[in-house]
Amino acid sequence: MMTNELLIAFLASTAGAATPLVVASMGELVTERSGVLNLGLEGMMLVGAVVGFGATLSTGSMAIGLMAAMAAGMLMALVFGFLVLTLQTNQVATGLALTLFGIGVSAFLGRSYVGQTVERMPILFGFDGMVYFSIALVVLIGWMLARTRLGLIIRAVGESPHSAHAIGFPVIGLRYGTVLFGGAMAGLGGAYLSLALTPMWVEGMTAGRGWIALAQVVFATWKPRGVLIGAYLFGGVTVLQFHGQGMGLAIPSEFLSMLPYVATIVVLVLICRNPQTILLNKPMSLGQNFKPD
Repeated sequence: MMTNELLIAFLASTAGAATPLVVASMGELVTERSGVLNLGLEGMMLVGAVVGFGATLSTGSMAIGLMAAMAAGMLMALVFGFLVLTLQTNQVATGLALTLFGIGVSAFLGRSYVGQTVERMPILFGFDGMVYFSIALVVLIGWMLARTRLGLIIRAVGESPHSAHAIGFPVIGLRYGTVLFGGAMAGLGGAYLSLALTPMWVEGMTAGRGWIALAQVVFATWKPRGVLIGAYLFGGVTVLQFHGQGMGLAIPSEFLSMLPYVATIVVLVLICRNPQTILLNKPMSLGQNFKPD
């Protein structure tokens, strides 16, 4: 039976589990709306997690830790951008390589942090500041893409970079900007894991959240509000494994542990059954390199 206390704990845990997905997914959504597909999200989140934790542990400042995580994510994104935007490498292969690189680098950097902890993020009205930031981020990016000139240019570049270039838009420069923004948000999402969700460093602590964040963008059909809905659905299913017994669910823990990933696969399969739905807002040039004439 679910008591009021258990319900409140479940909702708070859901918000915590959803927040890193919202932040990382929104960064990737902006990147993809400009036509760039970055599959290195998992690696960037891991690097952000370890750098943010290390900076916070060394300085005692949560703000410095978060900024360091964003800078680390941006540095990883800059490498990715240089390879795919300047050197014109394959976006899919480069993104996968970036993830493998991030996994290795984070494991190396985090060796001395194993077993150490930091003080958890302060709570305001039941949630930490990053929860409120993630919701505000969805609203701001939704407004930017739909209502501002910058959003119009990003969408134009994502739809047809050659046409955008022909009328004078700096396609490569704009794509660098969106890639760096996506990297900053991936690093910030990773830092939330090591500074708020579980305030310690654990190797591989993203546990596939980078891939889930990528799937959330598709699930949302490249719409910000869809990212928020999908992330909270995933977050709810994720924490169900921890609160299931308290709710009286007689389900094996192993099954509950795999539920978030099964739910993601099922949702994506259902969406992809209708090509018109999945292609409704997909940028036409997504994953395609652009070389100015």
